[in-house]
Amino acid sequence: MCGIVGYIGFRRADRVIVSSLKRLEYRGYDSWGLAISDGGELKVFKRVGGIGSVDDINLADSGIGVGHTRWATHGKPSEVNAHPHMDCSGKIAVVHNGIISNFQILREELERNGHEFRSETDTEVIPHLIEEYMKSRDFEKAVFKVVDELEGSYAFVAVHAGEDKLVACRYKSPLILGVGDGEIFLASDVPAVLEYTNRVVYLEDGDVVIVDKNGFEIYSNGKRVERKAELVPWSIEDAEKGGYEHFMLKEIHENPRVVEDTLIEYLRDDIEIDAGFFAGISDILIVACGTSYHAGLVGKYLIEKFAGIPVRVEYASEFNYHPPPLSRTLVIGITQSGETADTLEAMRRGKKLGMKILAITNVLGSTATRVADYTVYTRAGPEIGVAATKTFIAQLIVLYLIALKLSAVPKRELEEILDQLRLMPQKIRQILDREDEILSLARRYAGYENIMYVGRGIGYPVALEGALKLKEISYIHAEGYPAGELKHGPFALLGEKTPVVACVVKDETFESMLGNLKEIKARDSKIIAVCDEDVEIEAFADDVIRTPAIDPILAPITHSVALQLFAYHVARLRGCEIDKPRNLAKSVTVE
Repeated sequence: MCGIVGYIGFRRADRVIVSSLKRLEYRGYDSWGLAISDGGELKVFKRVGGIGSVDDINLADSGIGVGHTRWATHGKPSEVNAHPHMDCSGKIAVVHNGIISNFQILREELERNGHEFRSETDTEVIPHLIEEYMKSRDFEKAVFKVVDELEGSYAFVAVHAGEDKLVACRYKSPLILGVGDGEIFLASDVPAVLEYTNRVVYLEDGDVVIVDKNGFEIYSNGKRVERKAELVPWSIEDAEKGGYEHFMLKEIHENPRVVEDTLIEYLRDDIEIDAGFFAGISDILIVACGTSYHAGLVGKYLIEKFAGIPVRVEYASEFNYHPPPLSRTLVIGITQSGETADTLEAMRRGKKLGMKILAITNVLGSTATRVADYTVYTRAGPEIGVAATKTFIAQLIVLYLIALKLSAVPKRELEEILDQLRLMPQKIRQILDREDEILSLARRYAGYENIMYVGRGIGYPVALEGALKLKEISYIHAEGYPAGELKHGPFALLGEKTPVVACVVKDETFESMLGNLKEIKARDSKIIAVCDEDVEIEAFADDVIRTPAIDPILAPITHSVALQLFAYHVARLRGCEIDKPRNLAKSVTVE
């Protein structure tokens, strides 16, 4: 989970690369560096910590170079372990995202051949391999040979001093080409290039690309191939804070627009979700990780309720190592980035078994879209904050639409739900208008170190997601549980120092939930109830976060937005690094 950039063109490469890296800092931020090719030498700069100012970088007035922002997998954060990594001669530099699984074998062989290694990283074998193979080949052919030697997942860009070209490869790690006028960019993700171009080529697994000032050539299995450039429907403004203190807050406030855009996209007659793809489905397997897994749990509830189709939801990371017997006719992979390694592998497993594969993703041209037989896009725009907010809400909207597409309930009931979905942007704005109330509540609870989240039925995955948001950005230990399960162990943790956030939905679980709240109160824990404004809850809770009245089936959307704001303000009051929480990265492209 690192961010890589390569540039060749008429601008100063060092300034372009640092600016692009800052837009990829959500992918890694424990160290960073760049290498600029200046005549016959490489000028290298590395630092531990966050990316500095563009104005502080003055390596060389050259138009070719590579850069990297790191999230450590092999070797602790240090200048030595920071990329770019060099060969023995200092003429070759490489930046890499992924894991080279056979690096130890390669390293030992290279060391026997006299190569000296400086870092603890797996990446360093790549420049040394290029150097080794350049004894009998030119730069380009050496890289082709290196690709044949590597095992694992990787996207890398290599530069050789004195040569006006970059050579890059992608295999199971994301890499795109940005095509400008008289300049070419290589990057891990689209936001890195939006300042300069919106024309993007999505490279595919096994692609090797040679880039020079005249353009680029792409090879797959040793043969020249053509890949079409696509126009990205995002602007540079989409990837900037727009006056907000943090990306996360901006992205929470973009939820109404995201819901509107997604509904408009899929409720239009000409591009609605294809009903034919779902024909004959008898059961469904949803695979996902993290926040997307929580969306999948909501999806399970919706599809089973509306369509009566059995649904199982699996953590992709667990499914890949212990796959149970499958008779599923459809696999749904949910991945914000479209590059989540565990989810992609689970989708590939399903495909090998002959199952239909549906991807729900936010990124056009991502790997998930190529693995899947059919893709439904969440129209959220770029999400920079590591903690998923607007992409989660967009995933929920898509799952509601899929459930309704599969639905066997009467048409009148369907229309009533659709009508309320169309009102959802307005409902979310009402929650955002109450932000000061949520901030006041956050002040009362920001000092706690343990908070429990509970829910029943469709409120249970909301509790899981609310707890995840709080723990990942505020570093408060937060856990989500089915409310009825507290008495089977977690009650031991309750007391004055452990408040409980209760996601209360006025459906068939309501009376049971009230009983659970009484049990919690008897253990002296404060209760924060999240519920619709027409629910009488004050007798059971110490504090209440009110959301607009809505059909109970839609409560996951409104409740989740409120809990996103609560987590944000708690983290802000605690002085946490909200957009880049420690030890986490936005797109998890390694297993």
